Amino acid sequence: MKVILQRSRQAQVSVEERITGKIDFGLVALVGIAESDSEQTVRALADKTAMLRIFSDEHGKMNRSVIDVGGGVLAISQFTLLADCRKGRRPAFTGAAKPEIARSLYELYMDCLRCHGLIVEAGIFAADMKVSLTNDGPVTIILDSSDWS
Repeated sequence: MKVILQRSRQAQVSVEERITGKIDFGLVALVGIAESDSEQTVRALADKTAMLRIFSDEHGKMNRSVIDVGGGVLAISQFTLLADCRKGRRPAFTGAAKPEIARSLYELYMDCLRCHGLIVEAGIFAADMKVSLTNDGPVTIILDSSDWS
């Protein structure tokens, strides 16, 4: 599983000109589910997302989590994070989970974030989405479950 976290001042996602998710302040989480991912993997990365201290405290140090600052999370499913570009010029996505598995694990990720008391907004799974955000910092963090294997 890979999650790209972007600290954001505001963000929204739309499908066919209709806004499906919007946050004023918090994190944009681009979520890629791998074929090898389990519920345990998803829970671990959701906990890391919720508790990662990447927001500034009163001294300007990254010492506060999205929970601490009262932010929201805009979660976007993005299988392209699992692209394998080692061979040729066209990425292979064979490491990405099948849609029916990925959908349920993506929904579990969002449910786990909500269990932390976070407001979670989302795109539409497998849709052609337009995502816009104002990156704050910019701060962009990559969480990769293979780093903990």
